[in-house]
Amino acid sequence: MTEALAADVRREANASWFAAEAERLARLCGEMAARFARGGRLLALGGSPAGWSDAHHVAVEFVHPVIVGKRALPALALTAESLALIAEPDDMVIAFDASPGETPALVIELEPPVADPFVRQELVETAYHVLWELVHVFLDHSERNVHDAGAASFLYPFLGETETDHEAVVDDVRRSILMKAEEIGELRTQTLTECRETLVEAAAAIRAGGRVLALGNGGSATDAMDVVADLLAAGRPAIDLTADAAVLTAIANDVGVEAIFARQVIAHGRAGDVLLALSTSGGSANVISALAEARRRGLVTLAFVGYDGGRIAAEGLADHVIVTRSQHIPRIQEAQASAYHVLCEMVR
Repeated sequence: MTEALAADVRREANASWFAAEAERLARLCGEMAARFARGGRLLALGGSPAGWSDAHHVAVEFVHPVIVGKRALPALALTAESLALIAEPDDMVIAFDASPGETPALVIELEPPVADPFVRQELVETAYHVLWELVHVFLDHSERNVHDAGAASFLYPFLGETETDHEAVVDDVRRSILMKAEEIGELRTQTLTECRETLVEAAAAIRAGGRVLALGNGGSATDAMDVVADLLAAGRPAIDLTADAAVLTAIANDVGVEAIFARQVIAHGRAGDVLLALSTSGGSANVISALAEARRRGLVTLAFVGYDGGRIAAEGLADHVIVTRSQHIPRIQEAQASAYHVLCEMVR
């Protein structure tokens, strides 16, 4: 599949599915907000290596409040066995390559009717990003429009009523979903077309090289998990440098966060290996440190970055740089997923 065709297929699937699902997803955001307000949690299940990366991605996005001023929402990545023990009626469950079985929680279904597993996963990632972004609209609306009349409530009961026009909010969120879907369609096209030659060169380097060592922070760490799963499935040796919590926390505690990946490159990197780094900013100190260590040891370096490429692109800190030109972190990650999926197809 050429990169232009890959972009067209993704854009068409994206537009079609979100046009059909926008209102359902908007109403789901409202239901999720109500459940979060009652103390519910979002429980994400993974039943395969790629599914497990999505489960962790959901958890980190909802818990880590990267939207300035927004609350951290409770979310966990779990096995199906754990779900059976801890799920409660106000909880929500989203499963990736897994079955939640019988559960008192609300089961969220995200099932695009797309045959290509890479494209399907990309659409699902956009969907759970959209849920994370827009559930806050309903939470904020509720907080702004529900008033506490205090001791005078029996005299002025209307002061405790909500002023929110729920259907108007649903419609606003629905239109926002369609706008976000259009935005990511355009961004995937930009990334795959502008970076075509770089992807070809990077694929050749992986085919000619040894192992792939992948890394990233937060949501990018879950993308590192995903690309390693995809490469292993394609028969290529790959190591996820974000996977071992004991190693990461030991280095962070005893040396510093900046060294968590570089120390592992020292331990595992060999000349001819490929270091694959994901960073939405292009400037994360621990990613830059790992890239520098990899170069000292003769590894090929490949970076997926957002914004204008950050320091990594500006200073040429990686041999191959894939730039997704956006300032919106969820959209950057979604387009990066398309790019490394195409890369895996080229390698295979």
